[in-house]
Amino acid sequence: MDATRVAGPGAIVRARGAAVTCAGTEREGHPLLEIVRVQRNERVAEGVGLLVLGAPRIAASVQPGQFVHLRVARGADFLLRRPFSVHGAADSRIEILYQVLGRGTRAMAELAQGEELDAIGPLGHGWEIQEGVSRALLVAGGLGAAPLGLLAERLAERGVAVSVAQGAPTAERLVARERFAGVARRVEVATDDGSAGERGFVTVVSERLLAEDRPDVVYVCGPEVMARAVTAQAATAGVPCQVSLERLMACGIGACLSCVVTTRDGRKRACVDGPVFDAEEVCWDGAGVPPRH
Repeated sequence: MDATRVAGPGAIVRARGAAVTCAGTEREGHPLLEIVRVQRNERVAEGVGLLVLGAPRIAASVQPGQFVHLRVARGADFLLRRPFSVHGAADSRIEILYQVLGRGTRAMAELAQGEELDAIGPLGHGWEIQEGVSRALLVAGGLGAAPLGLLAERLAERGVAVSVAQGAPTAERLVARERFAGVARRVEVATDDGSAGERGFVTVVSERLLAEDRPDVVYVCGPEVMARAVTAQAATAGVPCQVSLERLMACGIGACLSCVVTTRDGRKRACVDGPVFDAEEVCWDGAGVPPRH
């Protein structure tokens, strides 16, 4: 099987049979262009799919919170890759949750078992699991559950007591709820229509779990207005918080600067410096920050 290693911003080195560095020696942890095969592609909620890909090299090295850059189809409409968080990784395969919104994800929804496509990954800076953490709160809004699935599993493997606050428009859209329930000590949900859990926003649930469970760390991903509210809750409670931010990406390797996030240290790239950031360094309004990269 052919593989390609991303050697740096804008540079790709092709290799056969192994991931190689520029010096020609095998090295783990570097992004690869891997030819992956569709094992399963199914609808899990209205407008939401779960894509399972045979990707042994990416699966072996991906860390929670990282993503892959997929070429979902060929043709003029698909010149740019699409970034997707790795939702799960085990037994030489990776799982991707995706929402059908445009041409790219509509093409993904039509992928059949056995079809091949190429993926660059794993990419980005993922979640950090600090030593000494015994209790963690994960807050997921909508498809923000995608990068938190693998994290929940890895935390549980380390013996961390995991609590989850999950929100969605409806009960059906509480994607990954079963995955969370399988590893977390507590899963509380909220839906906009009240069809499951509390009626309203997940921020009501997260505020309650912060007070009741007294976590050592908070991990959050979802709509930015929700993520901003949860990081404020964590700050008030004096709990460290990490946030995964969604940005449009073109290259995925730090060359194009299309995915800039404004931080207290200047503008950073979500594709290489993130998508996970320490919530305290994010400038949500972007005011008064020097435009350096």
